This record gives sequence, C-alpha cells and structure tokens, in this order.
Amino acid sequence: MTQEQSQAQLQAAYSEAFAMLKTGRAATAERQLRAIQAAGPGEANSLHLLGAALLYQDKVPEAIQVLERAVAARPNFWQARTDLARAYRAAERREEAREELKRVVAAAPLLESAWLAYGDLLVELEKYPDALFAYERARLADPHVRRIEQAREALSAEEHKTAEAIFRDVLRADPAHVAALCGLAAISLTASRPQDAVRLLKHAQKQSAHLPLTRRGLSQALLAQGALPEAESTIRGLLKMEGENPNNWMLLGTVYARLMRQEDALEAFEEAARLIPDEVRLRLSIGHANKTLGRRSECEQAYQRCLEMSPGFGEAYWSLADLKNYLFSDAEIASMQALLKGEDGDDEDQAHLHFALGRAFEHKKDYPRAFEHYATGNRRRRKTVPFEIGSFENKTRRVRECFDPAFFASRAGTGYPDPSPIFIVGLPRSGSTLVEQILASHSCVDGTFELPNLLTIVREFDHADAVHDAYPEIVCTAPAEHLGNLGRRYIEETAPLRGARPHFIDKMPNNFSHVGLIQAILPRAVIVDVRRHPMDACFSTYKQHFAEGQSFSYDLEDLGRYYRCYLNLMDHWDEVLPGKVLRLQYEQLIREPEAQIRRLLMHCSLPFEPACLSFHETKRSVRTASAEQVRQPLYTSGVGYWRHFEAQLAPLRRALGEALDRFSEIE
Repeated sequence: MTQEQSQAQLQAAYSEAFAMLKTGRAATAERQLRAIQAAGPGEANSLHLLGAALLYQDKVPEAIQVLERAVAARPNFWQARTDLARAYRAAERREEAREELKRVVAAAPLLESAWLAYGDLLVELEKYPDALFAYERARLADPHVRRIEQAREALSAEEHKTAEAIFRDVLRADPAHVAALCGLAAISLTASRPQDAVRLLKHAQKQSAHLPLTRRGLSQALLAQGALPEAESTIRGLLKMEGENPNNWMLLGTVYARLMRQEDALEAFEEAARLIPDEVRLRLSIGHANKTLGRRSECEQAYQRCLEMSPGFGEAYWSLADLKNYLFSDAEIASMQALLKGEDGDDEDQAHLHFALGRAFEHKKDYPRAFEHYATGNRRRRKTVPFEIGSFENKTRRVRECFDPAFFASRAGTGYPDPSPIFIVGLPRSGSTLVEQILASHSCVDGTFELPNLLTIVREFDHADAVHDAYPEIVCTAPAEHLGNLGRRYIEETAPLRGARPHFIDKMPNNFSHVGLIQAILPRAVIVDVRRHPMDACFSTYKQHFAEGQSFSYDLEDLGRYYRCYLNLMDHWDEVLPGKVLRLQYEQLIREPEAQIRRLLMHCSLPFEPACLSFHETKRSVRTASAEQVRQPLYTSGVGYWRHFEAQLAPLRRALGEALDRFSEIE
C-alpha cells in the first residue's frame, strides 16, 4: 500500500469515527480512534477526537490527559481547547476551564461550541446573566440559525412535517446540533413518544449540559414519561437561570400537581400568574389546584375570575359545572346561551359551553333540554377526539387471545413480587374514586390518583412496530426477566407519589384492559373491579367532559359497545385468573357499606378499620371528576338516575343489548 493510500484510509477511518461520535456512539468511536493513533501516534485531530470520545463516556481523567496532548501538539486548536475546558469543568477544575474558554472565545468568537461550553461553566459558577449572554452568543454563532428559526416557526404553526424535515436536514450536516435535537424531541413529544424525546435531549445535553432550551424540553419529556423527581430537579436548575420565565413556573406547577404536592403546585401557579397576570389559563390552573385541595370557595373564586378576565371562556363555565352541585344563576345561563354559535365557533370551546348548560338545565330538572345540550356537546367534542370502536373491539379480542391460560402457566413464579400496589379498574364514573377514598382512609394505604405509568408501558410495547400496534402479542415474546424489570420500574417510578404506608392505590379505570399485563409484571398486586349498572355508568360518563382520555365516551353507541368489551374482558380475567380480581358492585356498596367494605379489605389482606366507613372525613387531595362527591357521605340518588333520560338513551340501551340482562337484579 502506498503512503497516499494509507493516508486516505486513515482519513476515511477518522471521518467514520467523527460521525460515530456525533451520533452518540462514543465507545465505538474510541476503539477506532485508538487504532488510528496506533498508526499515527500524536496526530492532533484524531488525538482531539479520542479525548472528546472519552469525555462523552465520562472517562474524565483520561480525557484530560489526551486533550492536553492534543493542545500541546497544536496550541491554536480552538475546538480541542474547548473540549479540554469541558473536561476541566467535569473534573471541577473550573478556574482552569474558565481561563481556557476566555482564551478561545477571544480568539475564535464565532465558535458556537465554545460559547455553549462557556455558558455551562458560568451556570456552575452561578453567574446566570453571563451564562445567558454566552448561550445567546452561541445561538448567533450557529451557522444553521436561520434554518432553525424556520423550523421553529413551522413547529409553532403545527406544520410538524415541515419542521421535522428542516431539523433532520440540519442534523445531516451536524448530527450533534443541539437546537435540531431539541426540535426533534419536541416533535416526538407531540407524537406521544416521550422516551424518544428523552433520548434525543440526553444526547443534546452531552453538547451543552445547562442550555435552557435543552433543560426545558427535557423537563417536559420527563414529565410526559412520568419521571417526576428528575423533571422537578431539571426545572429547578432552569429556574436559577430563568426565574422570571412564567413558562418554567407553570411547568413546575404541573410537575408538583402530578407529584400530589398540591400546595407547592398552587404556589408555582400563583408565581406564574404574578409574572403574567393576564393569562386566563393560569387562573384556571389555580382553581383546579384549590379544587383538588378541597377549597371550594377559593376554587369558585378562581373560576369566576377567569370569566371576569375572559367572559367567553367556555372551559371556566364547565369547571364551575364540574363542581357537580354548583347552581348557575339565570344570568349565567343566559350568558352561556349568548355564547353559543350553532355549528360555528371553536369545537372545544363550544363543547365546554354545551356540557355546562346541560348540567345547568339538569339541576333545574329540565331533562329534555339538558340532554339536548349534552348531545350537542358530545358531538362537538367527538370532532376533536376521534375514536374507532371497531379497533378497540379488535384489540380486546387480541388481548383475550394473547393472555390465555398457557401464557400464565408458562410464567408462574416470574414478575416482580412487590405486594404494595392496589389497582382499581372499571369504567369512569362507576365509583372507583369512592373506593379509592375508602381504601385511602385505611392506615396501611396511600391514595394517589389515576397513575399513567402502566399505560406508558403499554404504549411502549405498542410502539415496538412500525404501525404502533405491537401490543399485546409482543408481551408473549418478552423474556421473563424483562417483565420482572418492568414491574420493578413501575414500583420505582411510582415511589415519589406515595408515602411510607405499605400499600398504595393506582386508580386508572382503563387498566381493566391490562389485568393480564399487571399479573405478568406484578403478580402479587391486588386488583379490584368497581362496577356500576351500565345505564347509569354510561350516561354518567356521557355527560362528563373529560380533560383528556376517555375518547370512547362521546357517542352513545360507542359507549354501549365499549361497556360490552369491558364485561367480556373481565369475564376472561375471571376465567384465566380465578380469584385474582374482586368484583365490587357500586349499588351494593352504597346500600350495605360495612359488609362490602369488609369484603374489600379482606381481599386486600387488610384488617377492618372504622375510618374506612367515615371516608368522607379523610383529608387528602382528589384530582378526578368525582372530587366533590367523595367528600360527602354515601348517597343513593345516583342509582337509576338514567331513567330521567330514558327516551333519549334508547341508542345506548340497544348498543348494550343482552349485557343489560346481567344487571336486572339491581335495576
């Protein structure tokens, strides 16, 4: 081989290693760069890149040694000096890092990476205004700055394909471009792929540890993923730099609300409102936090303040209606009616108004008029949250076929054997919040809320194929060790949401579809199915505007077919996991509470405690649509309530069909 051929080969290997490092494959790049150094010891470019690869892997002492050799070989190698400063910072040799970076930005003021590194260092030196200045200099020095601005404009206009194309184009030129990685992460979040967003943002953090853009995106991704303590820590770091940014306070408030730290959430929302006093949705969040805390007066005042600020704000009217026993005045009803726009106007806003008017006329016992508004509200809401009941029926069939007796027999003794979770499943508006409140009144049980963690695991399984429909079959091929690890992950992720009691509640009703998965990953978990007469359960769901999820609930026929899927699946779990699930009938619970509560506690292996009978006196945060009702003693007025709307509910009755025969004794 000629010397020229040898040099060409080394250059190709160097380019390949450079690409590996830029895409985060630092260990592979390190191996290749060591081979290059063996062929040409002391060559400055490959020596620098080797040091950068070592730093990426947190091999800091060795990275410093290698980078110091690169700088000694070529003193004006500014990128090598930048990476050496980053290594000094990682080793907490901050003054040396600062001297290096001051030299670099003076000599090479258009080197973007040097300004990013300088910003990171200044954050750790708690010189936050100077850090923000450095980050802005980095943005302006970015050769792709105009393309990034175009992509962000497209993203703001919800032109996601255009934005993604630009971000990917930038990343082809620079695979470690921080702003482009953050942009792709934002698109992943809109597509409900938080794990992809976290991966992209962690890679971006390797280029700049404290850049506000990266920290903010990572906070949102961690929140979506359910990694709440890490999200809180990330936002806290962000607030040190941008304490006057209301978006950061809103994000922190949302994290605290998810952590059930409602007082802290309220404080964060109020701080955001101080910074932007005219933002009506912040007042709404303040109202929701007060509702969760059981502060009815403050809650109403916040919702009323929303209407003072924005008289046409339909969601504020619905929030008042959702207090269940709020009585609208004739003037308030007239105001809502004046805001109706027929088939025009924003679907979401008009839906809120119709649901609120339905509740208002229901309280006046004008049931036909109430139903007319509920029907219109549901029709408008369905436009914004489409649902294919046929797809759900097919998925239900596949779940039954996958989780058969052979599946459980082959996995006996596997999973993560933690006995602490108590899952409450069923349909919304069927008494699950009541049962949660009863159990949370026990000295051995922590109440939480509707935890998304299991559904996140299901979503990750689903996204394992190109059409995002790999679940449930993929579970059948999952190794036992992986299923056990998922159980451990669930316990670890939910730990920040509970106290020190030996048991905690996960009250996500939709988990009825995933009883088989629960058994596979957490075989000692307790499961309770709270069931209500289908006509009452479905109508109560139909007249509820859910903030998110429950997209099946906005059509009467879909509701009936969905309820039948629920019954079929619960029958299946009883067959393949006999005795696993306790069936608790809502109507029996309110008619004979002590007997049913004793039965419930026995299933949970808990001794009876009188506090469970006086559950309405338990002081705790409640976030669901039933928050107001569970703070009252038991009442029977909800049993058979659907009969006020019997004629209008004929489509529901037809869709339920023979399923109604199973409930003839409790009608």
